[in-house]
Amino acid sequence: MDSRLDRLELTDEDAGLPVRLPPEGFAPVRRWALASTSQLRTLRHELADEIGGHAAGARQDLGSTPDKLVLIATELAANALTHGVPPTTVALSRTDEQWLLDVADHDPGSQPVYAGTRITGAGGLGLHLARQLSLKVGWYATDEAKNIWATFPAQ
Repeated sequence: MDSRLDRLELTDEDAGLPVRLPPEGFAPVRRWALASTSQLRTLRHELADEIGGHAAGARQDLGSTPDKLVLIATELAANALTHGVPPTTVALSRTDEQWLLDVADHDPGSQPVYAGTRITGAGGLGLHLARQLSLKVGWYATDEAKNIWATFPAQ
């Protein structure tokens, strides 16, 4: 992967969002390419099916990994579709212990904006939720895309 990380300080943060590559050792499970927000519903259902959760149903339990992961995937994909350059890609990978969610848009020149730096009501809660509900979260850019990733327990 041709990464621009070598041009960034790994200690740089956007209101606490670390610039770092995701952990290694995850095996790809599935990838989605999204061109519009109308595809988010399908993403939620298919992602819930992949991880064996009930997150696509009427009741959400944000104490469960499937619901957290589906919520964060939806929020980050919506942000990428709204503020980035299409297509947006959502990738799901796994180890025995963790899930890795990676959401990318094709605007590597911009940086994610954490809700803490936006005016109230301007959105941007996806990154905040990712920090609150995932094990780890970070972002990085390659020459082609900007990626935001988060890990979740597999159980």
